[in-house]
Amino acid sequence: MIVDDDPDVREVLVDRLRAEGFEAVAASDGAEGLRRIREEDLDLVLLDLQMPEMDGMAVLRHIQEERLDATVVIMTAYGSIELAVEAMKAGAFDFIPKPLHVERLRVVVEKAAERQQLRRENAYFREAAAGALPTLIGDSPKMQEVLKVARRAAESTATVLLLGESGTGKEVLARAMHGWSPRRERPFVAVNCVALSEHLLESELFGHERGAFTGAHSQRKGRFEVARGGTILLDEIGAMRPDLQVKLLRVLQEGEFERVGGSQAIQTDVRVIAATNRDLERAMAEGMFLKDLYFRLNVVSLSLPPLRERREDISALARFFLQKYAHEAKRGVTGISEEAMACLAAYSWPGNVRELENAVERAVVLGAGEEVGPEDLPDQVVGMGQPQGPDRAPGAGFHESVQEYKRQLIRGTLEKTGGNQSRAAEALGLQRTYLARLIRTLEVR
Repeated sequence: MIVDDDPDVREVLVDRLRAEGFEAVAASDGAEGLRRIREEDLDLVLLDLQMPEMDGMAVLRHIQEERLDATVVIMTAYGSIELAVEAMKAGAFDFIPKPLHVERLRVVVEKAAERQQLRRENAYFREAAAGALPTLIGDSPKMQEVLKVARRAAESTATVLLLGESGTGKEVLARAMHGWSPRRERPFVAVNCVALSEHLLESELFGHERGAFTGAHSQRKGRFEVARGGTILLDEIGAMRPDLQVKLLRVLQEGEFERVGGSQAIQTDVRVIAATNRDLERAMAEGMFLKDLYFRLNVVSLSLPPLRERREDISALARFFLQKYAHEAKRGVTGISEEAMACLAAYSWPGNVRELENAVERAVVLGAGEEVGPEDLPDQVVGMGQPQGPDRAPGAGFHESVQEYKRQLIRGTLEKTGGNQSRAAEALGLQRTYLARLIRTLEVR
């Protein structure tokens, strides 16, 4: 935006910048310029210092005080170094003396635009430090088919609908698709639609104007503006209220929206990925989800299988999480015992991959040995229950049988060594401290 009270300067600059490939608009005075800076998604402001009523310094101070996201370049007809220095101390990026030199204008504008892009990208990466391309593990046929379709879809701009139970890795897949896409250099922004109240969700997605509601002390950009040029994940979209669904449908159809409390249409270029564990077709039948929005989102649909349907991947996932958390916790845990892996493979994992990750992290943090054993895993994973004596009840589960066998083995070895735990550990091929832990955990008397 060019803010200048001279119409000839405005016309020349708009034409010149458009010729250089920029989108350029103009304001005729400081008050109009400040209003539009608040309302519009601007990267760069060329701001004249000498204007009637509200001069450039006043506009610059408002931009800084309200933390409006625009890089400012000052224009001054007087070539005054003192004024330029004062403006740069107040937050301006650079200055251009009048009369304007075409090459100087081009260089300064390109530098300012590059700086603004870096500012936004740095802000995004600070906010989403976990935005690195995630590791996707899945050699099972079901998972391989999902990844095959996801890679193809990632190259397009089509909206994607990710379906699956909680914990199946929908956000991980969405991040991977962003990393495979041509938008990979731009932000990936995830919004959980059930983590915020209905009122806050609208502001989170679309932003708000100053004074739009109690507590809105300054303008705030929404996630659709932050994610410009990149990808936005709308997680648990099935929980979104109907009036917000209408606003989202407009974004998908028209590529524009308005901030809460605003009237200015804001253009956006964002690739939308939606995710849910809800039955959207049933929600449509009950009138809780817009049919038009469903069809807009469901251009490419991917269903992530629950972990119990891809048991072939449990071993690789568990080892991946082991390495990850052993490194983070600086623990010398290097492997998972066959017995523990058998427990992991047999468990139903109602919480899916997220539950498996939590179980392995717990084992790494609480385990004492170099290898994760069944005793390091949560009770529900190993199926630990009250022992029923040497003769197990008919139909006893796998985990209970394993635990009872271990008790009998340890008890028998201790009887042979006269209760000497060091000799028993040697006979069993275990470390003395590990055996003592097993005796305590399994309640061997």
